[in-house]
Formats: sequence, C-alpha cells, structure tokens
Amino acid sequence: MLDIFLNVITSSAILFIVSAGLLIVFGVMKVINFAHGAFLTVGGYSGVIAAKFGLGLWWSLPLALAIGFALGAVIERMVVRPLYARPLDAILATWGLGIIIGQVITLVFGREIQFVASPVNGAIPIFGTEYSQYRLILLGVALLIALSLGALLNGTRLGLQTRAVIMNESLARALGISSSRVRFLSFCMGAALASAAGTLITPLSSIDPNMGVPWLVSAFMLVMVSGSSLVSLATACLVLGGAQTLVSILVSPVLGGLTLVVLAALLLRIRPKGFSNE
Repeated sequence: MLDIFLNVITSSAILFIVSAGLLIVFGVMKVINFAHGAFLTVGGYSGVIAAKFGLGLWWSLPLALAIGFALGAVIERMVVRPLYARPLDAILATWGLGIIIGQVITLVFGREIQFVASPVNGAIPIFGTEYSQYRLILLGVALLIALSLGALLNGTRLGLQTRAVIMNESLARALGISSSRVRFLSFCMGAALASAAGTLITPLSSIDPNMGVPWLVSAFMLVMVSGSSLVSLATACLVLGGAQTLVSILVSPVLGGLTLVVLAALLLRIRPKGFSNE
C-alpha cells in the first residue's frame, strides 16, 4: 500500500512539473500553447546534449532553461504577439510550431530512441519499503516550483502586475501596466519551465522527437480544469493524476492513460470551471 501511495504522490508531482509552464501561459494570455510538448522535447534533448559532453543531468537544467527561454522569446515576438486578438489562430500557430520544432529535432538528432541516465540511482528505505530516490527528488522539485511561483506571483512587482493582467487586462493597462511585457515574460517563463520539465522527466522515459505529445495531452486537460490557479493545478494533479496512477497499477496501463482525460472531460461537463473557484 505504501508503494501505491508513493506512486500516486510522485506521479502527481511529475504532472505538476510538466503542467506548470502551460498554466502560466494560459493564465496570463488565455491561449493554450500547443508548442508546450515541443518545449518538453527540447528539454529532453538538452539532457542528451549534456550527456554527449560527459555532463550529468543536473548540468543540463540551466541549458534547458536558457534554450526554452530564448526559444519562447523568439516565438512570442514573431508568432504569438500578432495573434493576441485571434486566440484560435494563436492556438493553430503554436500547434504548427510544435510540429516544426519536432521536425527540426528529427533532422538534427534522427528518429532513434535515446536515453539519459538518472543522476541518482537506487532506492531508499521508507517505513519498511524501498522507493526510487529520483522520484522522491522530483516530489521536492515540484514543491520548490510551486513555492517559487507562489512567491513570484504574490511577493514581487512583476507578480502583482501579472495578477492584475490575469484579473482585468484592460484595467491593468489603464493603470499603466505594460500587458505586452507581462505577456512576453509569462510566455518565456512558461517555455523555460516546460523545457526544464522535459529534462527532469528524461530519466523516467525514453527520448524521441515525439516524446512531448502524450505529456502535452495530460497537461492540457489538467490546465483546462485548473483555470489560472496553482492551487487548483496541484489539486487536479493529485486527484486526476492519482486516479490515473491507481488505474494503471490496479487495472491496466492502457486504461490508466485514458483515465485522466476522461475524468477531466466529465468534470468540465459537470463543473465548467473545474477545480477553479474563480
């Protein structure tokens, strides 16, 4: 039972890490960034690049953050910004960009599946059972991301401006807040977090040009039921991600993969705002 509980908690934490960047973009810009999966893939290949130079996974994190931020800056300026008033076109544009990024990765690295070794091996004893050290580290990483984003949004000037744009962009602009700057930084931050998430999940899965697609589907459904709230996202990851993990363990991994999507769709049908209280 303890193993199942730890699997539920750590799997929920991994989903939070993967979804946090998408939530930031959606919360501020009200646009789903369908290039999110491509950013995850970029982060995965950052780990591959670091490994080729003999560096450990932790060294690839700064590289993933830098590449994600720079790529996000270019995409926001050249593609997303002209489409702010046309959200459907922005969604289609980011979807197309995700495909393009995937094709570029294929041209550079090929289609073969690659792997990156975990920076931490083995398990540690917990109340009579042994559990993966790396998955427990990811639980700590998820808590660190949640606390850092919470502190940023509630304890900094940029966070105050971001919250103002989320609540009422027109009023925020009337008060002298540059919504375009807030949108730019939010998109870049979301891209950087997505790329870092891609690096962090590589020891748990194989790396290929399409590795971000299944994660994108899960992140999309979680953000849809969370609105723009970090607390709601954490709740969604725990409830829906926990259900997915339980079904995967107790019934079938195939059915487990469908559980999160089906439950999220049912929740939105019953409660359109999902877990959000806004």
